[in-house]
Parts: sequence; structure tokens; C-alpha cells
Amino acid sequence: MTCGHCTAAIENAVRDAGGTATADLSSKTVTVDGLGTARAAELIREAGYTPQPLD
Repeated sequence: MTCGHCTAAIENAVRDAGGTATADLSSKTVTVDGLGTARAAELIREAGYTPQPLD
């Protein structure tokens, strides 16, 4: 993620699937609630980004 468009694209993709997401541009992290890890990662990939779980 490099800009506000990036954070909005990810947050909207997750929201459209019924979850919630908070993207933090400064730390380049996304917190997702309401979806499993695999589904969240799939949505982030579909939005054009490469997710890397922090576990």
C-alpha cells in the first residue's frame, strides 16, 4: 500500500464481502474482522495487493 486509494480499495473489498477492515498506511498493515484469514487474503489479492499474514 502506498496511498489512500490503496487503503480504500482494500477496505472496500473486505466490506463488500461482509467483513470490516482497517488499513494503516504508515505501518502498511490491515486488520480484518468478520472473515477468515484465507478469505481476507483472497479479497486483498483480488483487489491487486499481496497479503502477508503477520501471525
